[in-house]
Amino acid sequence: MPYVFDFDHKHRKPPMSLKDLLGGKGANLAEMTSVLKLPVPPGFTITTDACRAAMQGGWPKGLDDEIAKHVKGLEKAMGKRLGDPADPLLVSVRSGAKFSMPGMMDTVLNLGLNDESVEGLAKQTDDERFAYDSYRRFLSMYGRIVLDIEAATFDEPFEAAKQLANTEHDAEVPPDLLRYLVRSYKEIIRSHTGKPFPQDPRDQLRGAVEAVFRSWNGPRAVAYRERERIPHDLGTAVNVQTMVFGNRDDNSGTGVGFTRDPATGAKGAYGDFLINAQGEDVVAGIRNTLPLSALEQKFPKIYKQLLQIFDRLEEHYRDMCDTEFTIEQGKLWMLQTRVGKRTGIAALRMAVDMTKGRKWRITEQEAVQRITAEHLEQVLHPQFASTDVKVIAKGLAASPGAAVGKVYFTADECVDAVNRGEKCILVRSETSPDDVHGMAVAEGILTSRGGLVSHAAVVARGWGKPAVVGAEKIRIRGDSFAAGDVAVHKGDVISLNGTTGEVVLGAVELTTGATPPEFDIVLTWADKIRKGKLAVRANADNGPDATNAREFGAEGIGLCRTEHMFLGDRLPVVQRMILAETPAEEAAALEALRKVQKADFIEILEAMDGLPVTVRLLDPPLHEFLPPTDELAVKAATVGLTDEEQKLYEAARLWEEFNPMLGTRGVRLGVIKPGLYAMQVRALMEAAADRVKAGGNPVVEIMIPLTVTREELALARSWVEDAIAAATKGVKKPIEVTIGTMVETPRAAIRADEIAEEADFFSFGTNDLTQMTFGFSRDDVEGRMMSVYLEKGLLKRNPFETIDPGGVGELVKVGAERGRKTKPNLKLGVCGEHGGDPESIHLFYDAGLDYVSCSPFRVPIARLASAQAVLAGT
Repeated sequence: MPYVFDFDHKHRKPPMSLKDLLGGKGANLAEMTSVLKLPVPPGFTITTDACRAAMQGGWPKGLDDEIAKHVKGLEKAMGKRLGDPADPLLVSVRSGAKFSMPGMMDTVLNLGLNDESVEGLAKQTDDERFAYDSYRRFLSMYGRIVLDIEAATFDEPFEAAKQLANTEHDAEVPPDLLRYLVRSYKEIIRSHTGKPFPQDPRDQLRGAVEAVFRSWNGPRAVAYRERERIPHDLGTAVNVQTMVFGNRDDNSGTGVGFTRDPATGAKGAYGDFLINAQGEDVVAGIRNTLPLSALEQKFPKIYKQLLQIFDRLEEHYRDMCDTEFTIEQGKLWMLQTRVGKRTGIAALRMAVDMTKGRKWRITEQEAVQRITAEHLEQVLHPQFASTDVKVIAKGLAASPGAAVGKVYFTADECVDAVNRGEKCILVRSETSPDDVHGMAVAEGILTSRGGLVSHAAVVARGWGKPAVVGAEKIRIRGDSFAAGDVAVHKGDVISLNGTTGEVVLGAVELTTGATPPEFDIVLTWADKIRKGKLAVRANADNGPDATNAREFGAEGIGLCRTEHMFLGDRLPVVQRMILAETPAEEAAALEALRKVQKADFIEILEAMDGLPVTVRLLDPPLHEFLPPTDELAVKAATVGLTDEEQKLYEAARLWEEFNPMLGTRGVRLGVIKPGLYAMQVRALMEAAADRVKAGGNPVVEIMIPLTVTREELALARSWVEDAIAAATKGVKKPIEVTIGTMVETPRAAIRADEIAEEADFFSFGTNDLTQMTFGFSRDDVEGRMMSVYLEKGLLKRNPFETIDPGGVGELVKVGAERGRKTKPNLKLGVCGEHGGDPESIHLFYDAGLDYVSCSPFRVPIARLASAQAVLAGT
């Protein structure tokens, strides 16, 4: 297949469908040229195939010949020749990947100018200033982009020239100074590269194309793709297009236009333009632009023509379009179009409005598919009002939204600050259950260690609090932390962006996340699509969270972590149970815990009345409820321990394990302390019985964690059934109860057919399943190591954010298939953090799961993604 295609090439398919080959920009230029017949400057596209070939094995054989052939065709069409001293043809060289990556890759304008052709351009246009300004711009761009010379090296002489000309405007620098700048720029290039600036346009073009190919793997582009989850192996196309000049005179100009407002979704043209300027002047922000509406006064006929083109583009693409245009001496040229990026509010408004169009309309299903998780996050959570902020550190974006507050370094300090009426940010190396009272009152959470499923991250997401974790640049020392050369002290104000992972010094203005009416309309359409196919539950372990989850549309609770009920002011009671030296002492502590757990369960069952509530019995090892041994050891060696602290220290050492994740936790803890699980089941069933007496309809699912054998689950099931019988004795109306297990080890997934003999349901715990499948410790790998693995392409995705389809995803499918082979009606769900990730939800639907479960604040996103998974599957 050829590597190069003209814009007007007759493809067998509509060009707009060939983005894999032509890139987004090239496909749309071909569509506008060959299908819509819009005024597009002629040109050709070098395909993504060529870029991939160049990245893998160097410059492709035959590509030079193909480019030369298409340059000749362009010269024939335009009646000009590249580099002609008398009447030169000039071209632009622009990137164009399959997915839009605005500003991430490189562009070179005015290619074809040299010491001879600049004189020809001056004579042809009768405008020496224009010709030398174009040459000056080309030298600067070529030096920066192709030859990798710092931009400031060119900017400083230009600023000096403006000072000499006593002007602040680029267009007022006179020809003699522009000639001087051209000589200066060529000398800069020679001194930095050891070679003169290439005068042959063919060499210039080869260099520019190679630079665009290289820019695919530039730091900006790689970082953008990682954030947008764009594969790194796609490559970019290159578009070589005849130059048209918006900087010819005051009858020329350039602009960017949208067919609707990308910020609000309002109908009507929106954008910016400049008179006597090139496109880079608009997007670079180096000149104050005019609103697109002002074009009507300056160029009324062109404005009317542009609006007609906008209407045609919207009707053709059936979506809001983003365009670039140039006016050259009174003639309009369209330089590119694409489906425009938009805010969350605009996306929702457009999606609903476009189902009501007269000339054309989209379906409700199409509207649902146009909304992304990021769109919903923007309207659900506060965000930074501006992106122009000074970032002092960056970590993992653990929980979306933005927060502003004073820095405090302990949970107690946060509580005291809030009691004084302050807003605070809790800053810790990492959080533990001891910190939850401070986390509960903090506006946001910042840690220097930990990953996306660390304690801080999981708790923050569950509570809907912004969090940035694993910010390794931060060094905490006493009552201050350092981020590079910036010192932040206790009481200083910082701002967190939990959506991007940014930490900013000072207070950033926030925009509130109020949901527009279209939010509920789109989610109602999503619910209709997924009804009976994939349900959405929430992870919640208290009444308020359960209530919030139901308001967000949750259809039950997929994971109630009972260990969260043991935190805060109940932690001493748990510690009493651990420290008990006699059965009577242990029984007394368990009874105290039963009472408070029962009260919690009543709240949760009431909030979710008539919907299923999956309660996971205690999962973490007991040492997590005890102080860290290293802290107590230091205190013992310095100031000494109290009697109670000494007991805690001894217990912590007794329960401490080298690898607690694989130690005495989950069902194994129940085997050692069966009274603990019996107490929890009794509390739950007594709460359910009370709800029945109150006229409620509790639906209870009891989940036993970390079982790996049929025999293990059979034993645990026997305890649970005995506790159910004892707690419901005398209850007249039967309570709906099922017993299942959490599948969170590879063995459990592979032997699911055996385990299913003792289970009514499976819930896949994909956090631990990911850890055990990869051999990664989730709290350790997500900082330094994960970023390197992603950057080098060793992993396509962070597996703790998105399910690894070939490993963990395959285990989920195998576990589901084998479980259903034994029990066709086995209920299947997922309760890991992946339950709120759109890509993972597609895999869960394909695996045949009945429901996904996620944090309450991710429920709307999961509802949307579940509907999109159903549509993709059909």
